[in-house]
Amino acid sequence: MNSSTNPITPLVLKLGYAGLIPFVGLALLVQLAPTPLNYLSAESLAGYGAVITSFMGALHWGASLQTLGKAPSGDRWIDRNAWIWGVIPALVAWVALHIYIPLGLLIMASTLIIQRNIDQNTYNYYFSDEAARLAFMVMRNRLTYVAGACLAWAAIVILFIQA
Repeated sequence: MNSSTNPITPLVLKLGYAGLIPFVGLALLVQLAPTPLNYLSAESLAGYGAVITSFMGALHWGASLQTLGKAPSGDRWIDRNAWIWGVIPALVAWVALHIYIPLGLLIMASTLIIQRNIDQNTYNYYFSDEAARLAFMVMRNRLTYVAGACLAWAAIVILFIQA
């Protein structure tokens, strides 16, 4: 997609991709840093993963706020499911923070991928412009796969390489 025709603003793109810096940096520290910094990095990566997983769910609440105070639309997603789906990732991430770190990292990586797969079919409720939705999904795909790979890689490092 040509950047001059990309409906996603440069600020959104920069902020989105900048959000990968902690994922990549902390995953590298999990693998390369000496003990105890590698373990502190794993804890920090788990915390950041939980924040981002929660944020991705919260997008549904933000998009649904426009419906408050209006008569129900009769659409189950808009009237009910978006609100429920908006909190599930936060609850999963919260649980993942309270278990063995590598397992928690894998749960969050899986949750990000599952969220992306569900969201690709639900974002059509929030975007009035198809080009903007498609451009957002391109960015979302890239961000999700890099973040998920960093979380999974750190878990693999802890389980098999540092063991």
